[in-house]
Amino acid sequence: MKRNYTFIPLFLLLVVAVVACSNNSSKSAEGSEESTTKVVVEAPSFNADSAYQYVKAQVDFGPRVPNTNAHKACGDYLAGKLEQFGAKVYNQYVDLSAYDGTLLKARNIIGAYKPDSKKRIALFSHWDSRPWADQDSDDKKRHTPILGANDGASGVGVLLEIARQVQQQQPELGIDIILVDAEDYGTHSAYKGEHKEEAWGLGSQAWARNPHVEGYHARFGILLDMVGGKNPEFRYEATSERVAKDVNRKVWKAAKNLGFGRFFVPKDGGEVTDDHTFINRYGNVPTIDIVPYGFFEHWHTVKDDMDAIDKETLQAVGQTVMQVIYNEK
Repeated sequence: MKRNYTFIPLFLLLVVAVVACSNNSSKSAEGSEESTTKVVVEAPSFNADSAYQYVKAQVDFGPRVPNTNAHKACGDYLAGKLEQFGAKVYNQYVDLSAYDGTLLKARNIIGAYKPDSKKRIALFSHWDSRPWADQDSDDKKRHTPILGANDGASGVGVLLEIARQVQQQQPELGIDIILVDAEDYGTHSAYKGEHKEEAWGLGSQAWARNPHVEGYHARFGILLDMVGGKNPEFRYEATSERVAKDVNRKVWKAAKNLGFGRFFVPKDGGEVTDDHTFINRYGNVPTIDIVPYGFFEHWHTVKDDMDAIDKETLQAVGQTVMQVIYNEK
């Protein structure tokens, strides 16, 4: 930086000093007033036991792979729970083509609170589970469907508990619980053909291009993926940082203030292809991803069952998200 020295007459210096003091006093008063009027709202208490039961209820259906009876039954359960919790429920039935040409009968399920409000927050999770345990250490199990307790059911379980709380005490903004399908029907690791990014997140791509409400927009979105594992470390995901850095900071600050700093670590976490990739690319909602750095030990294996779920993690994520949405004006 180049510094320029310019002579200023004494009387002008005095005038400048008086104006500066006046402005500083005014700003100080404004800042003082702002600090006293900005009140942090305490969100309702998130119930991790309740969220855990919603995770278990999904897992009890078995693998929720599109085109299966378990998938259909679980979809009906999820839509029914959102309706029970007072949401206006939308079902998006879409036929989607998987990477291998399989036609998937998919269903995005949306529960809207204050549906007429223009000020909205979108909360996302995928509800399907992986058709293949292609990361399993036992190669004989690498074509076995997984239960997806953490990868799928945990995020949905957290959102169902949030929905239950929202019914009892509504935040100021409208809330949309958006459960997207066919996220995990992406390319099998042993596939010899091209591995395309667009093979993942098929339901979110469909929703982003054709949302449940024409012209849909939300102030921001939060995606929950794999949010129930043991001792996760949630970092700033790279796409989230590019499109919604302010939302990342808001969430991580809330977590720190709630005492969940060991889960939400303010470090770079690399880029992940997930539902938010396509929501940001094709939709109208700047969306972050709360996803564990490095995923988790039993990712895409048959051991992604209820033993992988930790209530303490569900509590940390659920309470943090609730603290954020209840403080939006």
